[in-house]
Amino acid sequence: MQLPKLPIACPSCSGALHVSQLSCPSCSTQVSGNYPLPVLLNLPADEQAFILQFVLSGGSLKEMASQIGISYPTVRNRLDDLIEKIKRLTPEE
Repeated sequence: MQLPKLPIACPSCSGALHVSQLSCPSCSTQVSGNYPLPVLLNLPADEQAFILQFVLSGGSLKEMASQIGISYPTVRNRLDDLIEKIKRLTPEE
């Protein structure tokens, strides 16, 4: 069974969505508010999976390239693209 995907953009205006309610499945407690999504959740599922694979491979691009079956330069380029995208998504402090 595939879980529904978390939407990250408004279907009406394409604006960024915020979380407005969280609930605990154990005790049914609910928390309401207006919380922005964490930066990594603003990435598409395939880019999130890439980051997870990177962490699980111990941060080794060589290992990751071997596991995925693509070249090291391709993995390096994808990582560089992701770094730039995350910089754009991260608010200035």
